[in-house]
Amino acid sequence: MAELPWLTILGIGEDGVEGLSAAARLALDAAELVMGAPRHLALLPGLRCEAVEWPVPFADGVPLLLAQRGRRVVMLASGDPFWFGAGTSVTRHLVPGEWIALPALSSFARAAARLGWALQDTPCLGLHAAPVTRLRPHLVPGRRLLVLVRDGAAVAGIAGYLDGTGFGASRLHLLEALGGARERVRAVSADTYAFSDVAHPVTVGIEVAGAGMVLPVACGRDDSWFASDGQLTKRPVRALTLSALGPRPGALLWDIGAGSGSIGIEWLLAHPANRAVAIEADPVRAERARGNAAALGVDRLAVLVGRAPALLPEETPDAVFIGGGLSQFLLEALWARLPAGARLVANAVTLESEALLAQWHAERGGSLLRIELAEAVPLGGRHGWRARYPVVQWSITR
Repeated sequence: MAELPWLTILGIGEDGVEGLSAAARLALDAAELVMGAPRHLALLPGLRCEAVEWPVPFADGVPLLLAQRGRRVVMLASGDPFWFGAGTSVTRHLVPGEWIALPALSSFARAAARLGWALQDTPCLGLHAAPVTRLRPHLVPGRRLLVLVRDGAAVAGIAGYLDGTGFGASRLHLLEALGGARERVRAVSADTYAFSDVAHPVTVGIEVAGAGMVLPVACGRDDSWFASDGQLTKRPVRALTLSALGPRPGALLWDIGAGSGSIGIEWLLAHPANRAVAIEADPVRAERARGNAAALGVDRLAVLVGRAPALLPEETPDAVFIGGGLSQFLLEALWARLPAGARLVANAVTLESEALLAQWHAERGGSLLRIELAEAVPLGGRHGWRARYPVVQWSITR
């Protein structure tokens, strides 16, 4: 039986054996079994051990690999297996010490070097199995992006999406099979894209240009970004609400009574590691929230259809926002669930819900804020102030 670590996760590029380190070659020489995609195995024609093609879909190969414990096994992956790669899909099933990883140059590193772009200043996205709308927060004229995609059809999808959002003038750099004998680099504007012979693997460098709308980075984005039937936390109140919630990297939000999903969406836009679950009783509004999230590049918003507290996620949140369905029963249920340090923010617009928040503030403390807004509207030939309904906001750290 092989000693630990039994598994080597080996990154490989289009240059095949020539690009492997001495340690990677030793691992291959000692291997009893090598598993990899057909393309990766074809880059190693001189293997002297058993070779097994990784099945499609990828998840089907994980149990096959794990069944080989006790043998000396090499798993092949593209470039750096832990940068939009297959590494974590396997290591989450292992304990430390069962594997070693020998990464090669990532596709991002090769593309940045080929284009002369500063990698630390360039957002890198993996869209192999993700919607093209994840580009949306990054579409700012003058910005550069590096994107990994599955094939030529996906490149065409990127070009069409850029053109459809007003960024058709963006320049696309198609970097195919970088580092190998098939390497090819071509450039074209998104609005004139017509290639039908793009070879896998392909990385797309995007130089963003055009007159499309730019999604701001500050909380309190314009209401026009969100499709709504009117059930929407309006921009100024939303900005104050996000400020009270205090998004932190990697934190989980429950957005209760989500309506159009704007609070959860802005929470997710605050940091790419943030997570959010929207709870909405109206199925039509729930679907609208999903659509808003996808359109703004945060399709990771989880939407549950139902009423809280009868329906609450299993995972403990770091913050909770109550935008609808406020009641004594709901507050009691949440107070019992929330851990120390969690934030709770509730907005109220009716006299009854205001009184409830005032009661909880008196009993448990926190901050009670009355938000009164008015906007200028035409009044004859001049303008006057039209007041909105005031919002009372209670916020507290458990």
